[in-house]
Amino acid sequence: MAVLTHTFQPVYDENSRILILGTFPSVKSREMQFYYGHPQNRFWKVTAFLTDSPIPQTIAEKKAMLLAGHIAVWDVIASCEIRGSSDSSIRGVVPNDIAGLLDQTGIRAVFANGNKAYELYEKYCEASCGLRAVRLPSTSPANAAWSLERLEESWGGACRAYLG
Repeated sequence: MAVLTHTFQPVYDENSRILILGTFPSVKSREMQFYYGHPQNRFWKVTAFLTDSPIPQTIAEKKAMLLAGHIAVWDVIASCEIRGSSDSSIRGVVPNDIAGLLDQTGIRAVFANGNKAYELYEKYCEASCGLRAVRLPSTSPANAAWSLERLEESWGGACRAYLG
């Protein structure tokens, strides 16, 4: 297991209304130096659905879509021990300063992309943030039980009220 540090910044601005949290960047995301880098992860399709946007291709397009849609993205973990991209292998968690980010924005709701992100937020961040997270089904390709259509329906039902 390697001890790794998160090396790229959250995406947000003063107009962000919701924060979507992952756990820690996958191997592919670490290679790309940006969120949800695995080509089979459905995150960008789901957020394009939420914002009624075309699916972004470049990092610049992804950032622009998120910010235009008032969506902030970050991960719960600043550093940890992890094997590959396996959330189940995560140990020695040092959380990001999510409360500090919330203080700089108009974020009104926190959403966790999957069970592990939810559990980590609840354990390490919820008390200092003062906001309960909403657990959403993971967009990871490992969550094959959820089709893209089901993900869009679930995420849309939870997030759209905060984005309007």
